[in-house]
Amino acid sequence: MSSPITFSGFNNIDFNTVLTALMAQASQPLTALQTQQSNVQAQSTTYGTLATQLSTLNTAAQALGPSGNVTTSSATSSDSSAVSATIGSGATTGEYDVVVKQLAKAQVTASASTAPDADTTVVATGGSIVIGGATVTIAGSVTLQQLASQINATAGTGVTASVVQSGASAFRLVLTGQTTGASHAFTVTNALTGGAGVTFTDTNSDGVSGDSTADNAQQAVNADFFVNNVEVVSDTNTVSAAIPGVTLQLSRQDPAATIAINVAADGASLQSSLQAFVSAYNTFQSFVTSQQQAAAGGDHTSIGHESLFRGLTQQLSSTIRGLYGSGTFQHLAEIGVEFTQTGTLQLNSATFNAAIAQDPNAVQSLVAGTSNAFDSVSSTITEYTQSNGLISIAQQALTSQVTQLGSQITAMQNRLNIERATLQQQFTAADTAISTLQSQSTSLGSLTAPGLSQH
Repeated sequence: MSSPITFSGFNNIDFNTVLTALMAQASQPLTALQTQQSNVQAQSTTYGTLATQLSTLNTAAQALGPSGNVTTSSATSSDSSAVSATIGSGATTGEYDVVVKQLAKAQVTASASTAPDADTTVVATGGSIVIGGATVTIAGSVTLQQLASQINATAGTGVTASVVQSGASAFRLVLTGQTTGASHAFTVTNALTGGAGVTFTDTNSDGVSGDSTADNAQQAVNADFFVNNVEVVSDTNTVSAAIPGVTLQLSRQDPAATIAINVAADGASLQSSLQAFVSAYNTFQSFVTSQQQAAAGGDHTSIGHESLFRGLTQQLSSTIRGLYGSGTFQHLAEIGVEFTQTGTLQLNSATFNAAIAQDPNAVQSLVAGTSNAFDSVSSTITEYTQSNGLISIAQQALTSQVTQLGSQITAMQNRLNIERATLQQQFTAADTAISTLQSQSTSLGSLTAPGLSQH
């Protein structure tokens, strides 16, 4: 920083004050550029906040739509420990009596032979064993546990092998089917050689084990149950085709017990999800209003007047108001999702409950059908927020503008520094010249002072 420059007493004028005033005037364009750069940076930050707001709204929209597991019914069981029920889409209201005659089970086949231990005694030194059509080849000495491990490492057997202690110094190889149902039964063809040996029961002496009921500890069987006296057979205990829109989980068989499954219209879960969307939208709308007000007040850091911002808000509003599907309800307002006069959303509980009572499946179709508002909302948001979306493009443009303004600011600062240095040199030279003149004036004055001799 330069030292103050003065007229050295002449008229008591401070050159530094003059210099500062001149430079302040010359720096006004620089200040304007710096303010503009700060405003642009603030706009970029605001676009980041907008993206965050949209992400929250998108999460709420995705909780609805086909991916949101939307239901408008509930399913209850009179004994969920025996048969539980999970509601899905397209459920038909009513009461269903379920009687479980038999649960689906996987085949279990245990070796007839035993080994005195699992990890020491060699039970085979070669040969092979074919399980479920897949061949397990033994190339060296194996214990019972090592044999089980090789079976588990072989693809396509359809079984899980384990070693079970069935008595004192008695260990068996147990093969358990990985899938329940009669169609997943398996056979065992044993050609292991050497060692203590491993054998399986072959009741009909055909060289194949597992193809007779007596060969197995547990036969592979299907689930067999009745729904309203209609028999249903399934290879698993999880059944989704017996009651429309309901998945049953069979857990206990008891031919003497009747389990009541009640399917009723129930919009509580959907109402909660819709309310979450309404709340997220209103938070977003509050942000929109604050930006619009700031822009109207002349705040250049806001994005309220930006065409991208205006287009987004109009597009979202139009999407929510749109026409969807061809069912009983085609507008969200018909199921209670309404716009208020201030542009916010509200969920009209009376309208929603009436729609659920009238046609719950139609409500579900509007919310989560092939054509639905919430997928459209999510698609619109994604268009703006994805990595190469409209907000990212806008931020890139603003970043480029900040960089350009930075270059202009640097260039202008350099010019002002040169201008200041030039003025400082000029003022220094002027100060020196004035000081010299003042000194000469003082000397001349002393030559004409009273009492000086005259010649």
